[in-house]
Amino acid sequence: MSKTLGQPVGQKRLTNVAIVRLKKHSNRFEIACYKNKVLSWRSGVEKDIDEVLQSHTVYSHVSKGVLAKSKDLIKAFGSEDHTAICREILDKGELQVAAKERESQLSNQFRDIATIVMQKTINPETQRPYTISMVERLMHEIHFAVDPHSNSKKQALDVIRELQKHFPIKRSPMRLRLTVPVQNFPSLLEKLKEWDAGVVSKDESGAQMSTVCEMEPGLFRECDSFVRNIQGRLEILAVSVHAEGDTSMDQYDEHDDMALQPMKPLLPAESETTKDLSDPVNELSKKMEKQEIGTSNRKQEGEEGKGTKCSTCNTFVGEAKQYREHCKSDWHKHNLKRKTRKLPPLSAEECSSEIDMGDDSRSDLKDYNF
Repeated sequence: MSKTLGQPVGQKRLTNVAIVRLKKHSNRFEIACYKNKVLSWRSGVEKDIDEVLQSHTVYSHVSKGVLAKSKDLIKAFGSEDHTAICREILDKGELQVAAKERESQLSNQFRDIATIVMQKTINPETQRPYTISMVERLMHEIHFAVDPHSNSKKQALDVIRELQKHFPIKRSPMRLRLTVPVQNFPSLLEKLKEWDAGVVSKDESGAQMSTVCEMEPGLFRECDSFVRNIQGRLEILAVSVHAEGDTSMDQYDEHDDMALQPMKPLLPAESETTKDLSDPVNELSKKMEKQEIGTSNRKQEGEEGKGTKCSTCNTFVGEAKQYREHCKSDWHKHNLKRKTRKLPPLSAEECSSEIDMGDDSRSDLKDYNF
């Protein structure tokens, strides 16, 4: 009896792993890591390198199991210590991911950036933030592309500056409490007026005067420096301030849709004729009126005919059970006969009278039968 012997395998294939690659001195070095652990290591969440690396070995090609040569390691890193080299590759190397994983990461980061933009901006007319779907639509319109190697917050600030060039959108103000000596309070008020900051309240306590104000976030550093110079202190009450009160989402979205139309200057001849049409309030009322009319029409149509429609009798006959009973009725059978003769359908009353007339004529004929 022949016996099959297991042949030795010369290559150790590592598949379904996260690969971190670093090119140095014209050579490629790779390490095999566990998925989702590389980012945790780089963010400082994961401290144990054994939880990140699948093997403390440096490869020139992980998927084929080809180890890096010792002379290449010494030339590139000045050492043959694989663990130390793995640490350097983890910190400086490029994480290789599949196309679907990369697409998912970019999609998630795009959503994060849109969320930050929504939280930091408002509609100048309503003083309320735009919805996340509108922010994403605007980002697509300006052809924004996510940079996976850049911070989401930094990219969000760049997006806001770009959106402000084309659409009515502005940074939501910060709410601050500024406390300064009484003698320096007039100069503070003058500075706040210069910054076009809104003063919410004022309060005096002894030799100190404090005010709660709202200002553009871009002026925060200048304000902090000014308050320190006049022996005062600054306290952040809210990073982003929105208008109070609830708004119906349908009205809110519709109003914002009109507000987000690209800003176009009107010609002098057009300004008078299009004044009423460009008014957002008038446009909103007109759209709401059309929606109400459309809704009432649909309600009337629905009340006139609910349920399943019989094409043979050209009428609505209710739900499935009632429809089956209708198909067994004389009315439906009579219209079915008329349909085969290419005649129009009759109503229930017309059908009943025609059937009665037919019965009477047949009974009259019986009298002549011998």
